[in-house]
Amino acid sequence: MAPDSSGARRRGAPGRGLDCRVIRETEPSPRARRFERYVALGDSTAEGLDDPDGRGGYRGWADRLAARVADLQGGLLYANLAVRGRTARQVRDEQLPAALALRPDLVTLACGTNDLLRRRFDPERYAADVEAIQRPLVEGGATLLTFTLPDLGPVLPLARPLGARLRAMNDALRDATRRCGARLVDVAAHPVASDPRLWSDDRLHANAEGHARIAEALAHALGLPGADPAWHAPLGAAPGAGAGARLAAELRWWRVHLLPWLWRHARGRSSGDGRGPKRPRLAPVAARPAADGTCGGRSA
Repeated sequence: MAPDSSGARRRGAPGRGLDCRVIRETEPSPRARRFERYVALGDSTAEGLDDPDGRGGYRGWADRLAARVADLQGGLLYANLAVRGRTARQVRDEQLPAALALRPDLVTLACGTNDLLRRRFDPERYAADVEAIQRPLVEGGATLLTFTLPDLGPVLPLARPLGARLRAMNDALRDATRRCGARLVDVAAHPVASDPRLWSDDRLHANAEGHARIAEALAHALGLPGADPAWHAPLGAAPGAGAGARLAAELRWWRVHLLPWLWRHARGRSSGDGRGPKRPRLAPVAARPAADGTCGGRSA
């Protein structure tokens, strides 16, 4: 899961006239601008797993953010090109050309988990792919938001050996974002992002509450009116679970999630094989009328 919130400005690559804003909760968010065309890029996180929409699909933080912007502005055009299982290189090759054709003025990018879980991970190649995605969109005038991934160890103990790789990936993302002049929400800086209660049963995707917090973090990074800077506040104390309950949960996770994932990847398959984006074209997100006749609500 996860996103940070700031207005700290850092200069981009020499001669490019661009800057990177690393969003931190101790500093005010940039003032919001009006957006007309929002495009979400990435993997299953951006697609919306694991935030069910009640209709057999997934909502997710991108849909929630689109609804938030539409409510405030009175409307928005929104496309979501994200597809589960995609790496940064696949987002670059498959989604970037379509995104550029849509001429967005707001873009979110979330990818890296599938790169992290590959047998080999090259942070320099990852940074190059991220920069290749970000740069033409930013130079085209889009406000681009991305975010780091939190420590997966408390959620997925088997991922603890990947800690150094995760830190290298987040550093690569920070560097690429700084060079391109995009905005980085540093989710990894907040321990709550690793609270298992914000993650789904598969331990790889945020649940509905996790997606809601990510959407709030991005809204705060954009300076949207009413965005809550306390999105990163810790949850209350977790209720204790007996050893038997913990063992049963672990066995169920192995049976339902881990073994099928291992079998699929052993055959060179991906959960995104044969899938396309859920919202491939820009379409209106209508603002929902409030009881007093103004625009309000949070649905996409």
